[in-house]
Amino acid sequence: MNKITDLPPEHISEIIQMALSDHVSFNDIQTEYGISDKQVKTLMRDTLKSSNYKTWRKRVRDFGDRKENYK
Repeated sequence: MNKITDLPPEHISEIIQMALSDHVSFNDIQTEYGISDKQVKTLMRDTLKSSNYKTWRKRVRDFGDRKENYK
């Protein structure tokens, strides 16, 4: 399954929880669900409120600058 729309709702919920976690990388999500970081970002943008999405992206970018293998 490569398309987000092909995923069952419970998988989408799990992906969102994983993406919100500071301990799970995009690579981990891709390994488990077969979707790219770009698809995860799109899913998050479509699911979260705009302000929450912007806060999440900022946190991911800031943390990624400090940790080499992060999102």
